Amino acid sequence: MAHQENPKVYLVGGGIASLAAAVFMIRDGNIPGRNITILEELDKIGGSLDGSGTPESGYVLRGGRMMESKYLCTFDLFSSIQTLDGSKTVTREIFDWADTLKTSSKSRLFRRGQRETAPRFGLRERHILTIERLALEPEALLGRASIAEQFDPDFFETNFWLIWCSTFAFQPWHSAVEFKRYLLRFAHMVEGLNCLKGIMRTVYNQYDSMVRPLLKWLHARDVTFELGTRVVDLGMKQHDGKTTVTCIACERNGKPFTIPVSPMDFVLVTLGSMTEASSLGGMDSAPVAAGKADGGAWTLWETIAAGRPEFGRPRVFADNIPESRWVSFTVTLRDPALLTIVRDLTGNVPGEGGLVTFADSNWLASIVIPFQPHFLGQPDDVSVLWGYGLCVDKPGNFVGKPLVACTGRDIMTEILGHLEIGADGILENAICIPCLMPFVTSQFLRREPGDRPPVIPAGSHNLGFLGQFCELPHDTVFTVEYSVRSAQTAVYKLLGLRREPPAVYQGKFDPRVLYKAFMALHDF
Repeated sequence: MAHQENPKVYLVGGGIASLAAAVFMIRDGNIPGRNITILEELDKIGGSLDGSGTPESGYVLRGGRMMESKYLCTFDLFSSIQTLDGSKTVTREIFDWADTLKTSSKSRLFRRGQRETAPRFGLRERHILTIERLALEPEALLGRASIAEQFDPDFFETNFWLIWCSTFAFQPWHSAVEFKRYLLRFAHMVEGLNCLKGIMRTVYNQYDSMVRPLLKWLHARDVTFELGTRVVDLGMKQHDGKTTVTCIACERNGKPFTIPVSPMDFVLVTLGSMTEASSLGGMDSAPVAAGKADGGAWTLWETIAAGRPEFGRPRVFADNIPESRWVSFTVTLRDPALLTIVRDLTGNVPGEGGLVTFADSNWLASIVIPFQPHFLGQPDDVSVLWGYGLCVDKPGNFVGKPLVACTGRDIMTEILGHLEIGADGILENAICIPCLMPFVTSQFLRREPGDRPPVIPAGSHNLGFLGQFCELPHDTVFTVEYSVRSAQTAVYKLLGLRREPPAVYQGKFDPRVLYKAFMALHDF
């Protein structure tokens, strides 16, 4: 290790990136856990990998992350983390679970009350030629171009786009560069995309299956967690072309205080947040819209980047809420009737089918019924489903209101309408909690080189960046893997370790992958 002075480490943000960085600091960098402090403005660790609630008040999941076998950094991390019961590693549990319950949708699309199993992509030759061009075109030539600028309008009416955008949460106005990265990063999954073949999940929600084991591991090594602590600025000085963090300005309970940072210490900041300013509604209330001023992540990035172009351009991602927001919803059911009906309609047992997208939905709504129980301690007579809608400003087909203005009752009414089933007895035994997330796909917004800073900004002595809004060539944002890779990269570089994170898997170099993708795109 390059630094032998027993440094302290300060991690700003309590999401998966910071948790992973703490593990890599201890496991690979030999930093004592007692020297590591995680600063989190909320009262709970986990960031976007959250899961909360009770059977009585309703469970809440803002999102659910899909995984696949090529998430090499994630599985490297969790190969060192035991499950809560200590029976195996979390990585082993995920792979064993994938062998036990293979994702294979029998109803990837649901249209006019009928399920569509493995629907044809329906691409025309000019669409496929455009996809192939994008795969080859350098990112620098695409610049700030949108996906819509690359394709004819009828591309966005194909089943391929419907399946693609509902799986990955892309919109036509999102970045063509990010679309290209997804095409290359997941080329090996195109063959099974129309039935979600190869998708891996955790046994429970990601908070219970991933965050809680990480917390147990870190607590056992005396890592300090400072909750309710908002970081508002970093004190920095420059000398001989090097920028060194000298202090961390914080607020707790409205009172400011400062943490001194020595030149031998390290500071790693999670930039931005996809779930910043999230707001919850209820069965009879819609979520209230919030913005970047309602949390500290975006404001901190803007503060430290002012006058420092090497720290990126946060406004590119934070100032376009109409292009980055959508609504998710979690439904807690005290009666099995709805799950039984959905099972019979879709042909999927809970946990098997993954996303079911309503092809006729103005909201572009999808639902997922995970394996039950989805929460630790969830009673046997309670079940949970999750869903989301991408087009939040369009009126619903059945309730006539935009999704952004809907209560849980409205959302349930809309979903039941698309399933073509009655609401008798279902609404009375359901708690649907909507969640409005203004920045959830902000990392997909159109960008240029420099908008996202490198993990170690130019001239940095003891500062690194983590999370979805730093630049990692080849890898794809909106994934757990991206956050973990950022952490592993930052730790190894800051500590001067002679090792590298596992390389990003690139199926484009495998002729078998390319052949299968080519055949799938042509519906052969």
